Amino acid sequence: MVPKKAVILAAGLGTRLGKITEETPKGLLKIAGREIIYRTIKVLQDLGIEKFIIITNPKYIDKFKKFVENKGFNAQIVINEHPEKGNGYSLYLAKDYVDEKFILVMSDHIYEKSFIERAVNGEGLIVDETPRYVSIDEATKVKIKEGYVEDIGKNLKEFDAVDTGFFVLTPEIFKSAEKIISEKGKAELSEIIEKAKVKVTPVNGFFWTDVDTPEDIKRVKKLIIQNSVKGSGDGFISRYINRRISTKISYFLVDYVTPNQMTVISFLIGIFSALLNFINIPLAGIVYQISSILDGVDGEIARSCMRTSKFGGYVDSILDRYVDFAFLIILAYVTITEPIWWVIVGIAIFGSVMVSYSTERYKAAYGTDIYKDIPTMKYLIGKRDERIFLTMLFCLVGQIKALFVLLAVLTNLRVVFTVYLVWKYKKD
Repeated sequence: MVPKKAVILAAGLGTRLGKITEETPKGLLKIAGREIIYRTIKVLQDLGIEKFIIITNPKYIDKFKKFVENKGFNAQIVINEHPEKGNGYSLYLAKDYVDEKFILVMSDHIYEKSFIERAVNGEGLIVDETPRYVSIDEATKVKIKEGYVEDIGKNLKEFDAVDTGFFVLTPEIFKSAEKIISEKGKAELSEIIEKAKVKVTPVNGFFWTDVDTPEDIKRVKKLIIQNSVKGSGDGFISRYINRRISTKISYFLVDYVTPNQMTVISFLIGIFSALLNFINIPLAGIVYQISSILDGVDGEIARSCMRTSKFGGYVDSILDRYVDFAFLIILAYVTITEPIWWVIVGIAIFGSVMVSYSTERYKAAYGTDIYKDIPTMKYLIGKRDERIFLTMLFCLVGQIKALFVLLAVLTNLRVVFTVYLVWKYKKD
């Protein structure tokens, strides 16, 4: 069962970030369009966490109060008057605000949704045995014995996993914290975890990292964009060409352009490419391919800054159909004169529409993504990105009739195979 409360430690001054944190606490720094702390709170809230206890220092209290009020989060701000006493002391200050199992996270850590979904069901310290996105030299290492913490620290030479900064604890932890503080007057979280010998839960292979330096901000922003690429549904061209370009564009635009604005930009460039057929067909093909690349940017930005919406995806899909129809019909208008060839043009355009309809209709009928349910689908050629790339190539060499023949055959064969695969995997 997911705990009802989460404690967030945000009392550090972030001195390694220099002037960046003079006015803004680390947790409220925006990376890829969203505050670091927002990313964690929003996912935890969606998973059932009802209240957040944010421990911060007097310098940043007004910033955090304004943040939670603006975002509508149910949060209690607790002041740590002595941040120099360590993050373990910050944890200790939460003792009067939790009375059952709770989540503990750091304000400067970023986790992908899949990581958090698994971590909230764990116990004790959540570790990663195969960390991919953090420096091992900088990470806090953990030595494990029979499923519990034996030793923890950055300088361990022998270790079994890395501390992810995510914990699922009980109020018992405050007893260990109190003993250390009474003895030393301060406490680090790692000291408390080691003394309490908390249980260890591995959650491996997911994206998570922390932000400590200006270089980390650039690195993390790039990682967020890269991890914003949708996991399924991309065709061959998107996977190996378009996404390599679109993610770089998203990196520069994510802080300045909204997903909806990017959708409109991509649509207008697509329509412009269609109109270019009246002037220069090879150039029209190139601009059409550019619009295809940009078509991935709105989704990348939406997922990066956590602004995805069903309506946005719905409108984007409709606008794509307008662009494709406009490009192909105008291309045919300026190149095709024989009536019989318009039959082939009609079949090609109809097939192009049916490719998307066959997959969207699956989602309406079964309520899930066809590419996740039927992995074989990703090997079928003829997706939009592949068709646009082929269109560009045929426009460049001037083989327009051959293009329409290919599209007529390719798209409709894909629909046939899609129906067959759905029948094979989903027949009653």
